[in-house]
Amino acid sequence: MATKIRDIMTGSPTSVSPELDIVTVARAMRDEDIGTVLVAEGDDLLGVVTDRDLVVRGLAAGGDPAQATIGGLASSVTATVGPDDSLDKAAQIMRERSVRRLPVLEDGRPVGIVSIGDLAIERDSASALADISAARPNT
Repeated sequence: MATKIRDIMTGSPTSVSPELDIVTVARAMRDEDIGTVLVAEGDDLLGVVTDRDLVVRGLAAGGDPAQATIGGLASSVTATVGPDDSLDKAAQIMRERSVRRLPVLEDGRPVGIVSIGDLAIERDSASALADISAARPNT
């Protein structure tokens, strides 16, 4: 059984520049089959954007999505974990902050993302959330 974040995290997270338009980011998310990107300048993490953010804060806000920048949609990062932190620590932070994903930072730079689904698969593989999280998407 895994005990550290590095054992369950999704490594090599996709990072995008805050100046990119939301259409470009949406296409990258589609092409890479991911639901979250990190917004960064170099190794500096500025925020996180999910596919839901693209819809709720981007498209629903109106305007031209090809002109709106992803930096304007990003949620600020309120918490992170390190790759050697425990799964319990990640679960506690997610519970306290009401977040479903945490960026994983090592030496101040993003190296992964851990999600509530990752924790469910590892900790409670018989749960409905683990089943849903482990399922391959239908395309």
